[in-house]
Amino acid sequence: MHETVSPRQSAGLSSAEAAARIAAEGPNALPVPGRHGLAAIALGVLREPMFLLLLAATGIYLLLGDVHEAMVLGASIAGVIAITVTQERKAERALEALRDLSSPRAMVMRDGERKRIAGRDVVRGDLLILAEGDRVPADAKLLAATDLTADESLLTGESLPVDKRAGDTVFSGTLLVRGQGRAEVTATGPRSEFGRIGASLAALEPGKTSLELETARIVRLVAIFAVVLSLALMLIYALTRGDWLGGALGGLTLAMSILPEEFPVVLTVFLALGAWRISRHGVLTRRMAAIEMLGAASVLCVDKTGTLTENRMAVLETPQAVLDIAALACEVDLFDPMEKAIVAAAGAEALRVREAWRLERDYPFSDDFLAVCHAWRSPQGMLRVAIKGAPETVLALCGRTDAMEEVRRAAGEGLRLLAVADAGWEGPLPEDPRRYQFRFAEFVRLTDPLRASVPEAVAQCRRAGIRVVMITGDFPGTALHIARQAGIEAPEALSGDQIAAMDDAALAAAVRRANVFARVRPEQKLRLVQAYRAAGEVVAMTGDGVNDAPALKAAHIGIAMGKRGTDVAREAAALVLLEDDFGSIVGTVRLGRRIYENIRNAMRYLVSVHVPIAGMAFLPVALGGPLFLYPVHVVFLEFVIDPACTLVYEAERTEAGAMQRPPRDPREPLFNLRMLAASLALGLTMLGAVFAAYWWALDNGRSEAGARTIAFAAIVFSNLALLFATRSRTRTVLATLREPNAALWVITLGALAALGAAIYVPAAAAIFRFLPLGATELTVAAAAGLAGVAWVELLKLTGRAQ
Repeated sequence: MHETVSPRQSAGLSSAEAAARIAAEGPNALPVPGRHGLAAIALGVLREPMFLLLLAATGIYLLLGDVHEAMVLGASIAGVIAITVTQERKAERALEALRDLSSPRAMVMRDGERKRIAGRDVVRGDLLILAEGDRVPADAKLLAATDLTADESLLTGESLPVDKRAGDTVFSGTLLVRGQGRAEVTATGPRSEFGRIGASLAALEPGKTSLELETARIVRLVAIFAVVLSLALMLIYALTRGDWLGGALGGLTLAMSILPEEFPVVLTVFLALGAWRISRHGVLTRRMAAIEMLGAASVLCVDKTGTLTENRMAVLETPQAVLDIAALACEVDLFDPMEKAIVAAAGAEALRVREAWRLERDYPFSDDFLAVCHAWRSPQGMLRVAIKGAPETVLALCGRTDAMEEVRRAAGEGLRLLAVADAGWEGPLPEDPRRYQFRFAEFVRLTDPLRASVPEAVAQCRRAGIRVVMITGDFPGTALHIARQAGIEAPEALSGDQIAAMDDAALAAAVRRANVFARVRPEQKLRLVQAYRAAGEVVAMTGDGVNDAPALKAAHIGIAMGKRGTDVAREAAALVLLEDDFGSIVGTVRLGRRIYENIRNAMRYLVSVHVPIAGMAFLPVALGGPLFLYPVHVVFLEFVIDPACTLVYEAERTEAGAMQRPPRDPREPLFNLRMLAASLALGLTMLGAVFAAYWWALDNGRSEAGARTIAFAAIVFSNLALLFATRSRTRTVLATLREPNAALWVITLGALAALGAAIYVPAAAAIFRFLPLGATELTVAAAAGLAGVAWVELLKLTGRAQ
């Protein structure tokens, strides 16, 4: 049905008017909960175990009367807070950017043109273009509505959709489940009905991923170990030397050296910045868990139209009379590329008829009626019914099943055929369009070319051990033609009717061999996802419609189409493609593999680097010697470790062979036995080399301070060598040096400069209890640092690295 719309309403607001209203009334948004300011982040740092340990050590120094050392630790506390706040604020800014991107989209008329804008930019007076699957961005009065129903359960609790007509109000946050319409915005943000009841519109809730939960368990176990070992060290020192404050200081130092407080920081920063990096490649992350699953994806289930093809429908030579009928069977508000192509091909006269005639009844496309049927009334009162849709549906209504052979021939050539028919009618319009006596007119022939980038992207998936599966509502012949052009192995296409006839066991067997599914109904996508999951596959699934939401939810990685997708599909998905392009999906898988690999390398570094530090905090005391490390030494090392484990590894690029490896097994934990054993072995060899340098210094008559200086320098050198060695699990340091990483060099040069200052600047050397080193001693320290990790490079050279 239509309502009269004034020229001003149809043109919408001007950009200047919209900007003025945003400035006066504020954006169409509610305050986002959970946003942390600098003060809130700093307060969180004050509750961290590392901060509390530093505070306790400062208190012990004050009890010992060492005010100078206490002041140094106090300054160190400020530095730790500054680094942590900077890291968390960087992650917070990335999440805020994602919240802005994930804001609901809205189609409005601005300056007389349709524009898709962020929901927060909608203002009072905007003219909204509404369609099935949209989430209404603001309260608005309907100016026109066609078969429109809304799910208002979010506001009213009523589960049944509500019919909406011109003059009714549609409310912010409600979901349109059918039909289309136009509406003028009457209230935005906190002034909307949704805003008045205090509902939250937080669009991105990161939650806890399985990686974060696994890391939390590891941190708890290590923390318990640290407490036990620290208490043991404190007792050993106190009982053998009679110095309880010194023992407490040694125990706190050991706890600081073991405590893996960087683990959760690494995950927070990597996942937040990973999502931000993925967004720069045109993919919005709505759920952080999807990032860690990307590298494990083994099946990509994708739609044909717009994903593999350009979604740029071109109408081939078709009689004008057929186009005139097909244009009447197109929606009033054109948004589908196919319908836009048909109306454009029909020309100005068809457009004039659509504007002059009145739409009396709309029979929408549905799962059991694969066609669109419109009943129009001419200005003279004549009724004309036009229908276009799937050939098997329309030809059956016309009694022309003999024409299906032509459909099969055209499909084999990659053409899409729509059957077109019309009918007359007198009297009340029927509820069921099948009652009309349709006359077959002809076919509209359309072509939608394959995207040029698709064959190479499919080939990349094949090399990466990922199956590409096409699921489409199109005719089987057309689907097979496009699949073969794309490089998808497709000996046959399984149809929706065949799927419906299969039980779960038969479908599970079928999905092992079939890569193309045609004439698939949306609810059957869910069965396909469940079948692949039952077969042990990690499934990524694309979708754009309201009925695709269950399949997107059920997939390990639901991917919604950003341009043609509905809001409900976007909300159900873990990822949203801002450009509906298959190449974006493949690029995202590559980034996902990179992010997971970089997290694994960072964790390997962290496990290894804490071993020599903790070992040198414990061994000298356990062997009857003096305290080797003090809190200030651990703080120095943390100033190297904290930025290194996030900035260096997060910036590492995708390895050349990342897409030549099969997907990882999602059941294998990050901290598996092999990873922990290799990391601990690396840490132990580093500890052995550092302790050897310490022993050499004492054996050659160096004082306690001199031995401490040599061994501490060896720890710093081994830390830097470890950074270079763990950038890649398989490539040598020389190979990775060719790849730029500015953070690596900044941290390396900064650490060496700081070490030099701590050794050779008298005031700093006094704080660290160091003595200046000669060339021989520096060489021993550097050699020990390199020796501890050299065996890893040898394994890489022999191809035995894991």
